[in-house]
Amino acid sequence: MAKGKLTDEVQTFVVTSLAMFDTPMTVADAVKKEFGIEITRQAVECYDPTEKAGAKLAEKWKALFEEARKAFVEDTADIAISHRAVRLRALHRMSEKAEGMNLQFAAALLRQAAEEMGGTYTNRREFTGKDGKDLPTPVSPVTIFQLPDNGRG
Repeated sequence: MAKGKLTDEVQTFVVTSLAMFDTPMTVADAVKKEFGIEITRQAVECYDPTEKAGAKLAEKWKALFEEARKAFVEDTADIAISHRAVRLRALHRMSEKAEGMNLQFAAALLRQAAEEMGGTYTNRREFTGKDGKDLPTPVSPVTIFQLPDNGRG
């Protein structure tokens, strides 16, 4: 289907989906499912201003893309799996199913849940030592000393 024949609603859907890092193929499939319209992957690419095919995209769609991309990158609160509790619940459900079928897989899920609880998947860094005390200062392996001045310059 030609780009000009898509409604504003479909074009908005395509642009915002691409802004949220969906692949052109994924977007084309979603358009077919949501709107009953077949669109090629190449036609979808024309709505991505970060790609060569989208270089001539109208300013209105470029602005929408940038706004949607910024909102998506900055606000993960709307994405359920970004929350630890949601991930743990999902891991719990999977581990219950896996226990009776595949013990290795169940063990891997339990290990993943333990890592999740231990903060393995966070950016948090500890800048203090035990009980809030200062971290020990590492000793330099190289001793730097000054040579004696032998009357030279």
